Parts: sequence; C-alpha cells; structure tokens
Amino acid sequence: MANKLLVPFKFNQLGEGRESRPPADRVLEGDIVCRNWDVDSAKDGAVRAGVWQSSPGLNRSIKGETWEFCLILSGLVEITEDGCEPVRYKAGDCFIMKPGYIGTWRTIETVRKVWIMA
Repeated sequence: MANKLLVPFKFNQLGEGRESRPPADRVLEGDIVCRNWDVDSAKDGAVRAGVWQSSPGLNRSIKGETWEFCLILSGLVEITEDGCEPVRYKAGDCFIMKPGYIGTWRTIETVRKVWIMA
C-alpha cells in the first residue's frame, strides 16, 4: 500500500521544473534564471513545499505576507535584510524569512534550496 500522507523529496527525480525570472524591476545585477519544482501543497495551497534553484545575480526580495523556511542544498547566497548586515548561507544552512521581510538576495554560486511557504 502506497503512503498517502508521507511525501518524500526525491531530488534525483524532480524532472525539468518550471523556469522563471525575478520581476525585472527587482533585478539589480545579473541575468537571473530560476527553476522551481513544486513537491506538495496542503490546506488548499496555503502551505506549499518544493525545490528552487537560481543562477548568480542580485535582486530585491520582498516577502509580503508569506512566511518561508529555506534549507540550502548547494551553492552560496548572501542575504541582506534592509538595515541589517549581510548574512551568507551555504549547503546545510537553513533560515526563515518572515512576513514583511524586505532586502536583497545575492546568489554568489548557483543555489538550490528546499522551501516551505505558508
């Protein structure tokens, strides 16, 4: 019998994913190309999880009402909340971006992360 409530992240079976770019007015440096793989959702899409990847560049990051947990799988990023010092994250690091967060996201080395948003 297959599990219906236990959802594994099968990193080697993600497929092509969905390509996107940050809104042009938020890109500060580089030609940023992102790829996203939705893994699961619940509560009519109010809670979602997946894998995201970005090429190097710098962009404004604005969370709005979204709460996001991130676990860096590979790469290197520097995140700077407005009015705060930059913080670097690498493979194995995790953090939460709370609703209202505004700052910059600099991808130094192509990054891949697991994300959970609510």
